[in-house]
Amino acid sequence: MSYRSADIFVHESKAGVLEETETGYRFQYDPDYLSIKKAEPVSLTLPLQNEPYESPVLFPFFDGLIPEGWLLDVVEETWKVNPKDRMGLLLVSCRDTIGHVSVREA
Repeated sequence: MSYRSADIFVHESKAGVLEETETGYRFQYDPDYLSIKKAEPVSLTLPLQNEPYESPVLFPFFDGLIPEGWLLDVVEETWKVNPKDRMGLLLVSCRDTIGHVSVREA
């Protein structure tokens, strides 16, 4: 299996890396980002810390960035992504989100 990763940005600063793993997903903040005095967490559910976060499923915060309804249909059809491929959907549809977090393929 080919594992994918994404750079996670907060206000255009690289905050960390989200990776697919053998057992699920891992998110880790970038040490340079953690050294910024006014660094903001990606979400309240992923507070700033040096240790990586691990989950058997895509973290709910990142899953929540993925479009729903008709917009999800457009994403699936345009990029031919399986709706069960949550990481794939995140990579193709969350580069420019409404909020302060964006996702870019690493």
